[in-house]
Amino acid sequence: MTPLHAALIETLGRHFLLGKSRLLTLAVLIAGLVQSRTVNLSHLAVHMSGPACYASKYRRLQRFFQFVRLDQAVAARLVVSMLNLDRPKMLALDRTNWKFGSRNINILLLAIVTRRFRVPLLFTLLPHQGSSDMAQRIALMRRYLMLFDAASIKCLLADREFIGVEWMDFLNQNNIPFVIRLKIDMAVTLQDGSTWSLATLLRRRRARRASVIGKAHVNGTAGTTLEPICLAAKRLDDEWLIVATNRNDPKQALNDYRKRWGIECLFGDAKTRGLNMEDTHITNPDKLASLLVILILAITWAYRCAT
Repeated sequence: MTPLHAALIETLGRHFLLGKSRLLTLAVLIAGLVQSRTVNLSHLAVHMSGPACYASKYRRLQRFFQFVRLDQAVAARLVVSMLNLDRPKMLALDRTNWKFGSRNINILLLAIVTRRFRVPLLFTLLPHQGSSDMAQRIALMRRYLMLFDAASIKCLLADREFIGVEWMDFLNQNNIPFVIRLKIDMAVTLQDGSTWSLATLLRRRRARRASVIGKAHVNGTAGTTLEPICLAAKRLDDEWLIVATNRNDPKQALNDYRKRWGIECLFGDAKTRGLNMEDTHITNPDKLASLLVILILAITWAYRCAT
């Protein structure tokens, strides 16, 4: 056992209820992911020490995924502890997907994005291709709130895929600050009762670079948001960036939204620019969930070693 594996086992053993052999395999997987930059088990088996032949080591890794299920909640607490992220933090919600053969692998991910870190925290494996629905997003945030209270969230950032009246009402009712990008063709109801599309509203106000639209109810298929939400817009090169926020400073919301790009960089870290998550041949949801927890721990360990 190398000193690196021993250090990992000491840390992991305080959180995961696994036997010594399973803990060693988990430590090998985490270290191997960082060193080989792939989740492919045939490459990771090379990092296992001992006199056993390569085929036996490979089979040992397969058995780990066959019999071990790693708890996301335990991993999330460990991420926050290892990186000293107890203070209120920016969260970003997004989705990534790829295909392995005819199988769609679709992941809804909640991540922490700071000036120094961009780490996954919790995820949901979607049983279908395409966007998540309202219930799936709310369920993911409820899981977060079971582990950490709403005061731990400085702001939740999300792109245009994550809009919806019920969703925004849920965030408001649970005191979760948010900045969510809106589509320009969305309709809003101003406080005077008039209803406009955002495109028409921006033309009417002759906005050119940046504009605080003010408070409005966001319209959707489920009606309108219960509480009025602050809206702000900024002209980019060839389109408008329009955000909705339940905070009182919509101009600051435009600046905060820029931090959402951290989760896009995280996907690059987990995929082709980093750990090559798409190399896996695992499609079983339970086994894939365990692999994703290991990937979360590997990214966290890499950041912890770098600080």
